[in-house]
Amino acid sequence: MEVTLVDPAVSQPLPISVLVVDDHPMLREGIGAVIERQADMRLVGEARDGAEAVTQHEALRPDVTLMDIQMPKLGGIEAIEAIRARTPDAAILVLTTYPGDTQALRALRAGAAGYLLKSCIRKELLDAIRAVNAGRRAICADVAHDIALHALEDRLTDREIDILRLVAEGHPNKQIAWRLSLSTDTVKAHMKNIFSKLGVADRTHAVIVAARRGYIDIAEDVIAYTDA
Repeated sequence: MEVTLVDPAVSQPLPISVLVVDDHPMLREGIGAVIERQADMRLVGEARDGAEAVTQHEALRPDVTLMDIQMPKLGGIEAIEAIRARTPDAAILVLTTYPGDTQALRALRAGAAGYLLKSCIRKELLDAIRAVNAGRRAICADVAHDIALHALEDRLTDREIDILRLVAEGHPNKQIAWRLSLSTDTVKAHMKNIFSKLGVADRTHAVIVAARRGYIDIAEDVIAYTDA
């Protein structure tokens, strides 16, 4: 009878430790349940906001952190920057409802290794965790397409984004000029540039396209489209 000898020094690889960061308890619970069912993964902690994520990451040192973008106290992108400043090799996978290429690029530039939409997590989450843990990128196909589509376009400046936020709140050009200490003609010139960069012809469409691409957050802005 053949006997197979097992070297006690050769151990099985440790499961991937995962920290879940999201301000919605039910989502954290659902993702945690999925992770705990995987033989090669284990949930090591949860955080309700970006500030708590930074603290938890420092204490737990997870292999992969799943990070939401829009959260109270400290947003996901700011949390990514803080975590990567302390731990440059931290593997962070963004989970968000925001598909825009601009938001994705901000997250990737902050140090995220992946960007996944919450609408895709049932099909892609586990493979994305494994990919990020192995040092690879994991970007939702739709988001990757949008990044490639707009890669050669001029991006909106910080000033143009400030103006668009005020447009989304319903402010006419005169009020925008007053709020930003600009002349009305300067605001009009910025609006012309915004229209050109976004490929739109009016303020309403500009706000819609900017929100879709992640330049502004319509979940927080009061959309009251004004054609002043």
